[in-house]
Amino acid sequence: MSRFKNEVTRLEDHVKTLRLGVASLLIVALGTGVGWWSAPRNLTIHVPPDLRSGSVRKWWEVPPESVYAFAFYIFQQLNRWPTNGEDDYPRNIHALSAYLTPACQAYLQQDFAFRRDTGELRQRVRGIYEIPGRGYGDDPTARVKVVSNRDWIVTLDISADEYYGSEQVKRALVRYPLKVAREDVNAEKNPFGLALDCYSSPPQHIAISAAAPARAQVAGTPGVSP
Repeated sequence: MSRFKNEVTRLEDHVKTLRLGVASLLIVALGTGVGWWSAPRNLTIHVPPDLRSGSVRKWWEVPPESVYAFAFYIFQQLNRWPTNGEDDYPRNIHALSAYLTPACQAYLQQDFAFRRDTGELRQRVRGIYEIPGRGYGDDPTARVKVVSNRDWIVTLDISADEYYGSEQVKRALVRYPLKVAREDVNAEKNPFGLALDCYSSPPQHIAISAAAPARAQVAGTPGVSP
């Protein structure tokens, strides 16, 4: 009789062990589910443009070349007036607002109002491009200054061409020191996670000698309008 009681007790203990195991698995499954649900659905990973060689980096780090590419792309789009600067400039500011800090957006709105009132925008067509031999690849350390892991200063050497109708009215070679800040606030509208914060110091004219076009020198004339 005692043999049967021992067997029943053993089976009851085994059932208890199985129940504890099932409860443990359920807790682990719930924890896994919560972790999966709270994990980010999208990650922005900055990959160097030159893919001929590998790169190992933390996924949240933003390399200088990506900062430079972002700054140049947004600044170029901001200053592209294909038909009429009086209409194109404010439209660009609004369209690119997700890539601008609030302070920079307010500054650009004031700049637009000033230019409009002084007649610098009406029927103006404008485009900018890098001065040949003055891009990121020519001198990377001089193009991007790392202020912190969330702030950078990007130096762009730009040629700006403006036309009134079919007549070219302006060609300016200008150095623009742009501030770039990290802003991971809206990945849907700004997948870069970066924002342009306008200028770190006034833009300056660039003087290039005809004999040595690659050796451009910055002229001491601050306050150049972009």
